[in-house]
Amino acid sequence: MVNYFGTPQIETDRLILRKMVLSDANKAYDHWLSDERVSDNRVSAAHKTELETIRRIEKIVSNYPNKDFCWWAIEREADNELIGEIDLYDFDNTTGNCEVSYTVGFHWWNQGYGTEALMAVVEFGFLHMNIHKIAAAHNMDNPASGKVMNKVGMVQEGIIRHKIRNAKNQYKDCAIYGILQEDYFMKNEKDQNCILSIAK
Repeated sequence: MVNYFGTPQIETDRLILRKMVLSDANKAYDHWLSDERVSDNRVSAAHKTELETIRRIEKIVSNYPNKDFCWWAIEREADNELIGEIDLYDFDNTTGNCEVSYTVGFHWWNQGYGTEALMAVVEFGFLHMNIHKIAAAHNMDNPASGKVMNKVGMVQEGIIRHKIRNAKNQYKDCAIYGILQEDYFMKNEKDQNCILSIAK
């Protein structure tokens, strides 16, 4: 049985994962949603106007009262810079399974922020929400995302051909990854947890 907490604030060594607010729109637009280097790895096209981003964040904010809605802004603790987003979604109450997706702005790639955010959300999902399995996927043009998934203990389970069609009308094969709660506990029983604190 999944225990739903909504979107509590999560703090790690370098990051604050928090609810998005409407005032995030400008930075979200500038830092990743309008950047085609980032959108090439996403299903949705890069935003052309900040109004698109505002509408998107309005929709996110409107869902926060729902306990099964888990969508975090990724903020650097050192300077409160907004660098990305991460969410748990597609919960299946029959199996206790869900999926995770994440985006980090181009200027913060290859600095370990994606791994740190994903590790925190996976830990939160297993330790606090009692999720049974967390799955993720990346298109085959983006192997760096697979490395992030590997670092948190996810294993590649297969490749699905033409799983997505991107904004450029191109079909993309995707690698599917997953991690079970029992495997996470086995791997991390002697490791220090990533999460420093959770504000409910």
